[in-house]
Amino acid sequence: MSDIFANPPAAPLALFGVWLGEARTAEPNDAEAMALATYNPDDMLPNIRMVLLKTYDERGFTFHTNLESQKGLEIAAHPYGAACFHWKSLRRQVRLRGRMESVDAAEADAYFATRSRQSRVGAWASQQSRPLTHYSDLQTAATTHTQNFEGEEVPRPPYWGGCRLVVSEVEFWQDGAHRLHHRLVYKRTDNNEWQTHLLYP
Repeated sequence: MSDIFANPPAAPLALFGVWLGEARTAEPNDAEAMALATYNPDDMLPNIRMVLLKTYDERGFTFHTNLESQKGLEIAAHPYGAACFHWKSLRRQVRLRGRMESVDAAEADAYFATRSRQSRVGAWASQQSRPLTHYSDLQTAATTHTQNFEGEEVPRPPYWGGCRLVVSEVEFWQDGAHRLHHRLVYKRTDNNEWQTHLLYP
């Protein structure tokens, strides 16, 4: 493990792929779960919640959500964010920082089509982040939309889409004995290249 920190790959994506693959084997649930932090300009406070990574590539790290939700509105108002994967079984974490962008309609449609029918109906039923008087109201909405789409495909709602975190900084953290942890940071330069350095734990 120390060899990775002494001689890291030129770019962070390869190392992330290795760690995520190992997490998918080691973690009991949702190795793709990441804490996503955004900024609320109304009260000038950060917000954080768990989302699921759906794809990652050279363009960035993508998740999908209701774009009219709290996080969707915050991203629209202040298109920057940070994310963190914590793989407790492996004693590792990966931190990401960068700007946010929307995925195009074709990419959002393609992912939405892979969701179960019930989940697609749920996207229509839930007014995400808005006040809910009774849980039964959500159940009623789900029933109504199930009936509305009976016998046909459930399309993607116009307010539902994907967000991509275009990373400018990635940090890999590995637990070490006696709290002598390993920390490796990648930072993107103005020339779109990656520079690395180590940090004290």
